[in-house]
Amino acid sequence: MAVLTEEQTMLRDAAKSWTQDTSPTTALRKLRDSGSGASFDPAVWREMGQMGWAGVIVPEEYGGSAFGYLSLGLVLEETGRTLTASPLVSTALAAASALMLGGAEPQKQEWLTKIAAGEIVATLAVDEGPHHAPERTALQAKDADGGYVLNGKKTFVIDGEAADLLIVAARTAGKPGETHGITLFLVPGDAAGVTRKHLALIDSRGAAEISFDNVHLGAHAVLGELDNGWSLLDQTLDRARAGLAAEMLGQATQAFEITLDYLKTRVQFGQVIGTFQALQHRAAKMFTDLETTRSCVEAALEAIDSGSSDVRAACSLAKCKASELIHLVSNEMVQMHGGIGMTDAHDAGLYMKRARVAEALFGGASFHKDRYARLLGF
Repeated sequence: MAVLTEEQTMLRDAAKSWTQDTSPTTALRKLRDSGSGASFDPAVWREMGQMGWAGVIVPEEYGGSAFGYLSLGLVLEETGRTLTASPLVSTALAAASALMLGGAEPQKQEWLTKIAAGEIVATLAVDEGPHHAPERTALQAKDADGGYVLNGKKTFVIDGEAADLLIVAARTAGKPGETHGITLFLVPGDAAGVTRKHLALIDSRGAAEISFDNVHLGAHAVLGELDNGWSLLDQTLDRARAGLAAEMLGQATQAFEITLDYLKTRVQFGQVIGTFQALQHRAAKMFTDLETTRSCVEAALEAIDSGSSDVRAACSLAKCKASELIHLVSNEMVQMHGGIGMTDAHDAGLYMKRARVAEALFGGASFHKDRYARLLGF
């Protein structure tokens, strides 16, 4: 495990206390059963902003605390434990990273300060099909009157319905499948020509399909370099993957602990089921996978903070391991709980559904195995 500073320990403990007291899994059930289709409770996001969580990675000059990615990962791990629905991943992690890495000073002043305060929701609009494939960007951005006109669609945009700012990957040159010719644009959520369609995800949170119909933007809307946005997008996605992996680690850890408690108390055939060797072996497999994944996730977050040269491989490894781990643990949680695990009254189903969405987001295990192999020259 990573050695935490005093500030990081305090941040983690505060996050643990707040999520367990204020945002247990019953809060997700309440959000789901409200029928609103919302991705999160806006009051929760405002409170996170007040606690400083929205600005953990944001530099101090823009209102953040500059605590780094490992620190944000500690918060995400705790929100993952209770399945807290919030735009931390989309806004405080992914969008903030894009602005920090590629933003001009006026763009940072305008948007990072608002993100750090929890005043807005921002998100990446990247994928256009059912699978994560950022290089296949086809949405067109054409020159027009000194600016650009966007036409096309993005799908599975997390927190897309609520977003005040969309960071959109568009094609200004080349063709889908090529990394050259991709440019990132800052698009206000209320821009003329932007329409959103709600997508109900199985984990009871929301995403959106967003259409861009002759959306006019000024030249100042370009984030980073024209035609050469792939490097910025790739770096941003890696940070999103590592942070999401930390959230997934928290989900898997909590699911494992709930299951372990059940094995210690459930009596069947006159004895506690945790005494059955087959179940002990399955629990041991989950435990060792949890420890391995924790090492990978913390290594990826620390690599980002230190500016290591192997950030890309470390982030793919972390997301791959987290995807495999959460798939295993969520399945075992349902199976080991038996009949009660199949009911909505138990939380096992909530953890399994969240697992499936998180696995696919920003690339699943197969995507990252392939990417990891290519990065290492195989």
